[in-house]
Formats: sequence, structure tokens, C-alpha cells
Amino acid sequence: MRKIATVAALVAASALAIAAPVHADYPNGPVQFIVPWPPGDFEDILTRMIAAEFQEQTGESASVVNRPGGGDGPFPGALEVLDGPADGSVVGSFVIGVPIVGPKIDIGIEEDSFTPVGIFLTYPFVLAASGDAEYSNMAELAAHAQDNDVVLGHFGAGLTPTQASFAAAKLMDFEFADDSAFDMLDCNTLSSGDADVINTTLALIEPCLDDINVLANIGADPIEKLSGVETLSAQSGVNDIELWNGLFVKKGTPQEVIDVLSDIASAVMAGEEAQQLMTETGARVYWQGMEESAARIETDRTKSDEIATIIAQ
Repeated sequence: MRKIATVAALVAASALAIAAPVHADYPNGPVQFIVPWPPGDFEDILTRMIAAEFQEQTGESASVVNRPGGGDGPFPGALEVLDGPADGSVVGSFVIGVPIVGPKIDIGIEEDSFTPVGIFLTYPFVLAASGDAEYSNMAELAAHAQDNDVVLGHFGAGLTPTQASFAAAKLMDFEFADDSAFDMLDCNTLSSGDADVINTTLALIEPCLDDINVLANIGADPIEKLSGVETLSAQSGVNDIELWNGLFVKKGTPQEVIDVLSDIASAVMAGEEAQQLMTETGARVYWQGMEESAARIETDRTKSDEIATIIAQ
């Protein structure tokens, strides 16, 4: 994850006019929002907007605490939330991997360890190649890869967009000659030839967008900024699982706490700052409440298992 905007510039804008009901018994003390990544990326920026508005609306201190897990990804931060009280004083801002992958790796996270408050972000992941590549979509890549080595660069083999890319290749009857994990995947990665195709976020290749080929975006819907670029799902037949982020609390947290968090966060996502971020970056910003998020997680568990089965074939 990389800083894509200055958090201060976004959060310092005028406060949203939100009429969120404040329950007398929550909050009754400081609230921490745990972001298990370094500062500066989409989830951090949006969570800071939520925390700022939470403090404005409730009068209680609200802060964002970054807990990057290094090679362990979001899981150390998730475990910190799990070890905290079930009273809304510690709130997690988690990617899909926490509820989907966490229960599979024997670290103490169960499928029902967390209750989703709401999902609010879809990362604008894409597959991109250099402008002089002999392919500009997935069908052309599949044909090229039959007789040529193609190296894929990604942020980690277990990440949802990477897994979707591997499964799409299987379904299109080709495979990458090699793949490598990178800390950064941007214009320089392509221009240097370190990878032929990169699996990255739109924000990181924005500076050279006119000079590269975006083959597909990885998610349920096309990215509005990428005219004519179809989703990976539409081109390959792989399911449309996507990398998202949401707010979570520990199981057993009272419903009234979830309601306060949801009321404030949903209004923030509909506000001008968050919507401007979506317009500028291609990230999708929205609000899915507790029940809809829980249903999405169950659906994504099935999708994740399906992708793993395809890859294993």
C-alpha cells in the first residue's frame, strides 16, 4: 500500500453536515479506529474522515491508529481489535482478507469473530501492460502467452486481485511464465521491464495512463475513468470478487453501538470529500450496511473457494 494523497489535505476540509443520532450510552470514552496498513492509502484516508466526523458528532475523542503487519498483512491489526472489548471503543477498518482468509490460517480468527458495521470501499485494481505490448485486452494477452513468456507483477500471491488473475489465466487456457511480488507496482515497473503485466491500483499508474495498456479492471463493475476497458470477469469468465474495505467490531458489540458507527460512516461516504476521492482516483466509495455486508462476505467466501479450486486444477 502506498500514500496516494495527503491525508491532511482531505481531512482538513469543512466538516460534513450530518444529522447522526447520538446514543446517550455510546460513546462514553475515546474510540480508536485500527487501520492495519501504513498511512496514506484509500482505507486510511476514508477512515480518517469517519473518525473526524465521529469526534465532531459525539464530542468524544476518535483517532486512527495504523498497525501495519509487514509480511503478516492485516492480521496483527485484526487480532488487536479481537483482543479488545466488545463495546465499540476499538473499531477495525479491514480488507476482505480479514473475514475471508483469517479463519483459514489458524491464528485465532473465526468466521464470526467480527461483526461488519459496513463496507465502504472497492479498490480500483487493474491489470496493465506497457504501451508497446502486443496485447491490449485479455484475449490478446492469452493468445500472446501461448508462444511468449509473460511475467506477472503483483502485491502478493494471496491477495484477492492476484488470485483472480491466476484463475482468469487458467480459464483462458494460458499461464504466466513467472510471477513476482513487488512492494511497488507503477509506471517504472513497466518501463523498466521488471514485469510484463502488473496487477496494481489505478492510482499508481495514473501518471502514465496515456502511455500504457490497461487490459482489465478487477471487480464487479468497469471503472468509469477507463473508457472501453472491460472487467476481468467479463473477459475471462472468472467470478467478480473484488478487493474491498469496511468497518468491523468485535462479536458481541451492542447493536446501538453499530448503529451510531453506521449512521456516521454512511453519511461520510455520501459526502463531498469521499465522493471527490472516488471521482479523482477511480476507487468506488459507497456504503453497505451490516446485513448487506454480512451477506456479501458469505458470497465472497464462496467466490474465494471457487477461485482457489480453479487455480488448483
